[in-house]
Amino acid sequence: MSVNYSELAVEGVRSLKPYQPGKPIDELARELGLNEEDIVKLASNENPLGPSPKALDAIRKEFDELTRYPDGAGFELKKTLCEKLGISPEQLTLGNGSSDILDFIVRVFVNDGDDVVFSEHAFAIYGLVAKMVGANCVVTPAKNYGHDLEAMAASITDRTKIVFVTNPNNPTGTWNSKNELITFLKSVPAHVIVLLDEAYFEYVHEADYPNGIELLNSYPNLVITRTFSKAYGLASLRVGYGISSAELADLMNRVRPPFNVDSFALAAANATLQDDAYVKASIALNDEGMAYLTSEFDRLNLGYIPSVGNFISFKVPNGSDSMKVYADLLGKGVIVRPVANYGMPEYLRVSIGTMAENRVFIAALEAVLFE
Repeated sequence: MSVNYSELAVEGVRSLKPYQPGKPIDELARELGLNEEDIVKLASNENPLGPSPKALDAIRKEFDELTRYPDGAGFELKKTLCEKLGISPEQLTLGNGSSDILDFIVRVFVNDGDDVVFSEHAFAIYGLVAKMVGANCVVTPAKNYGHDLEAMAASITDRTKIVFVTNPNNPTGTWNSKNELITFLKSVPAHVIVLLDEAYFEYVHEADYPNGIELLNSYPNLVITRTFSKAYGLASLRVGYGISSAELADLMNRVRPPFNVDSFALAAANATLQDDAYVKASIALNDEGMAYLTSEFDRLNLGYIPSVGNFISFKVPNGSDSMKVYADLLGKGVIVRPVANYGMPEYLRVSIGTMAENRVFIAALEAVLFE
């Protein structure tokens, strides 16, 4: 007797498609017969500087403890985070990447048939974790490719459990000001959770950009997520965290799997937090690369969405097929990110690399588009 396991799956899971990350370097090398060292990957918003030397030293010290489980409470990392951020350990939830926290908050508060609100062009994981539990995804139209917080507030109903706000937003790099965010938070009912995703906050220089932590005392329904995958250069280790009231953190920690952050990630994150010079160098490199790419897009008469993150989405010329441009760049050993699945079929997103990588990308793009 044959069994159709798809029919047995939870209803929300049946319609899902697996998350598609940026193409790995070794995969492209296998597919096209290229040398891995010749490939430039600018697809996943990774830190091109490489890891902090302090992180590498911390990882080496963990080798002798491979047979031991990690510290499930993450005591040392939480201690350093508290010192840096001015919060208490009870406000923290550690995750295997900040995407873990997105999953936890949905598991805690969302039932089948509830509404989850997020913006058009927002991070794809929001819809994935919501649909997984049978929630209705309420997607509000974007405003200039960014969050229209007024529209998001207006979409809240009695069925709404969570609103996801990304600041700055991925993949558009747009951002909302402190006044905009506070006005929005004031309009959200206290029983509706606001998840403020600040994965790229370290790269933002705008004076009116809000620090979500400063708003926690005024808005107990606020949860902030941050990550070590971007400015801290630890994407492969998967470590992030949520900051919230102690009450919300307690609830999220009830659904957090045991030992979800491994010993290497805990040690490396703790060490990198204490390497201010590394983080400053990462941000400076990003600033230099962003200035270069925008000037080159201007020279090539290519439209782009101004970004405050470590990536930028550019528009392929009229008459060009973005997926063909993407494929042609792959043929030249350059990996960028298609964003058609974000409702932006005419755009491609490119991460800021080293200056050498940025120049390779521009040369390849110019050849693909104009030769």
